[in-house]
Amino acid sequence: MQTSALLKRWRRWVAGWAVSAVLAAPALAQQPDTEACVNCHERVNPGIVAQWRSSEHAKAKVLCSQCHAAEKTDPDAYEHHGSTIATIVSPKDCGECHAKEFAEQKGSHHAKAGQILGSLDNLLGEVVGGPPAVDAGCRQCHGSVVRLGLDHKPTKDTWPNTGMGRINPDGSWGSCSACHARHEFSVRQARQPEACGKCHLGPDHPQIEVWNESKHGVMYHANRESMNLDANPWRAGQEYFSGPTCSSCHMSAGGRQPVTHDVGERLSWTLRPAISVKLNLVAFEGDAKEDILGDAPTLPKVGDLFHLGAAPDRKVTAVLTWQDRRARMQEVCSQCHDKSFVEGAYSQFDEVVVLFNDKFAKPAKAIIDELRATKRITPVDFDDPIEWTWYELWHHQGRRARHGAAMQGPDYTWWHGMYEVAKTFYQEFLPQVKEVAGEDGYKALLDKYVYTIPGHQWHRDGMSKDALQRIQDFYRQRYGQ
Repeated sequence: MQTSALLKRWRRWVAGWAVSAVLAAPALAQQPDTEACVNCHERVNPGIVAQWRSSEHAKAKVLCSQCHAAEKTDPDAYEHHGSTIATIVSPKDCGECHAKEFAEQKGSHHAKAGQILGSLDNLLGEVVGGPPAVDAGCRQCHGSVVRLGLDHKPTKDTWPNTGMGRINPDGSWGSCSACHARHEFSVRQARQPEACGKCHLGPDHPQIEVWNESKHGVMYHANRESMNLDANPWRAGQEYFSGPTCSSCHMSAGGRQPVTHDVGERLSWTLRPAISVKLNLVAFEGDAKEDILGDAPTLPKVGDLFHLGAAPDRKVTAVLTWQDRRARMQEVCSQCHDKSFVEGAYSQFDEVVVLFNDKFAKPAKAIIDELRATKRITPVDFDDPIEWTWYELWHHQGRRARHGAAMQGPDYTWWHGMYEVAKTFYQEFLPQVKEVAGEDGYKALLDKYVYTIPGHQWHRDGMSKDALQRIQDFYRQRYGQ
């Protein structure tokens, strides 16, 4: 830890120690700094003080100055009624007391959520939409660089911001209050699915909707009062055994698995890109982590010096294959399900991902790539109708299908997922291919990329007479028509 950080931590500790008896006194009168903060904010922002008073921080005698104190040299430090403070309490600040949690969060998918500047999502927001939509929309979940004005306070276009991957003035990534809402910072609140549902919902990543329709969601809502959400420890199958929440599977303890603040540690597929791939993890000194993609890539060993892309060599401290990551998740599952159930659920999930990849995503992407290479469409994204169709096919409909299968939400797997994928592919995407490639180009592309896949041959040859007859017989027998 650097000297400045040690000094800052020492000063905060001294401030807390000096007022260790103060919390018992309603007016907090023995400590001028605390008295000033509380007396003023109780008049101006009474909710903030009420939240703090009910928090575990207050019980542990953690005061305003211990979180908001700043050194005069800090980039976001400013004078506030005689004290030097900072508005933003970053993960690095929280890490002075919560070191383990900060180390786990530091290299996680959540911490990296703000790094979407090169993605199609960002192009849509910034260019096709507009910056105000990004400020009030995208950045409130993903986070962004917090800029400072001449007064050293965050600028209005970048604050407020509790984006999970917020890039803070002290260089840290993330926002603890994205899950543990200030100023109560409740563990109970962070364990409930609504905490995750702020961001994980909607047409492209409807995890909260999928979870609500799953058996997990149904059982949680039926047994919420028995979930022991304030318990410490809070372990699946022990302190609670019905209706796991998001944090149960992705963060909480279960079996031999400890609590982790790296929400991606137990993920074995990435469902974010057009074509899903397996996820292997390499951790480095300094708590950095990187995913290495693929079923069986060449992975370094612990102790190796290793780099990805243009990054410098770093010493490897841990390696998790996608099988290791899956095993960690399955151990949590096994606290409530037997082995055959867990393996069956994963097999069904894998088959849906492979189906989407092989039948729809790979051929559609190959066609888009060839249309660009042959200049049938321009290299600029979203200026051709077919590019919007392709984007929604994988980014919205394909993700819904994959997330539905991952979390056992049948309606999202099929009707909101694969049904929409198939309808869009056959009724919108392929006709647009024909429009831009011409009759001969269309036939060549389908013969090359589509009809080589058995699941598409019905589109060329039609359904069999036997299949059609079975459908007619079913409706006649069941509905008399």
